[in-house]
Amino acid sequence: MVRFLSGLLQLWRSLLGAILFYTLLPLPKGVQPSFIRIARWCPWVGLIIGGILLSFFGSLESLKVPALLRSAILVAFWLGLTGGLHLDGAMDAADGLAVTEPKRRLAVMADSVSGAFGVMTGILILLLKVAALEGLGLESWYFFVLIPAWGRWSQVVAIAFYPYLKAEGKGAFHKQQFQLYQDLYWSICPMLLFVFLSYFFLPIGQWLSVMLSNLWFMAVAIAVSTWFGHKFQGHTGDTYGATVEWTEVACLVSIVLLANRL
Repeated sequence: MVRFLSGLLQLWRSLLGAILFYTLLPLPKGVQPSFIRIARWCPWVGLIIGGILLSFFGSLESLKVPALLRSAILVAFWLGLTGGLHLDGAMDAADGLAVTEPKRRLAVMADSVSGAFGVMTGILILLLKVAALEGLGLESWYFFVLIPAWGRWSQVVAIAFYPYLKAEGKGAFHKQQFQLYQDLYWSICPMLLFVFLSYFFLPIGQWLSVMLSNLWFMAVAIAVSTWFGHKFQGHTGDTYGATVEWTEVACLVSIVLLANRL
């Protein structure tokens, strides 16, 4: 019993560590977060972010905020929740990809000054998110919850299956601590649980939409993580952030395009 309670406490401290590392959400005073194996919590943190976004979106819609302005405010709030952690990585990864000599990419990405390609990429990601969110309504509530989770699951795939390219860095400990089967399974559990529970609370048509969306988001997450892994022959903390951002963008854009065709 003591070992079981100790294990639960360690899981709780690890979740708090993940929230502290991946977001700017405040934690209660006196908590003792742990940063051991926090990568497994990435999609769980995504669900928390998605739930907050959904609540904020509902508030903006109830205030009758125009769709475009609502989307811009929501994306700004989304960015604020993470402190721009993943967007910064996406911008640095873009600067690295702009270098024609692969051996120089890591050095360019380590430069704290963003280059032209990085700035353009950051602007493009934000614009695509704003434009895509303008096309979603409150009836698409589950997308707000699921897309941040799958975006972070793409990072888990990168950690699990690709080498880490730097001896040190913010992302190095993720790879060093990662336990393949246990952490990969744990990381996908929240989405599986969401699909399972939605079966009992949603009409069958809407549940099928949730299930098919999850399958599509999984495919997108794997594809984005694989693409960056192939381009860099591995991953860094910056490409971890890039996989999160571009998975979110690809999922949002594809869902809106599909909805307009139906």
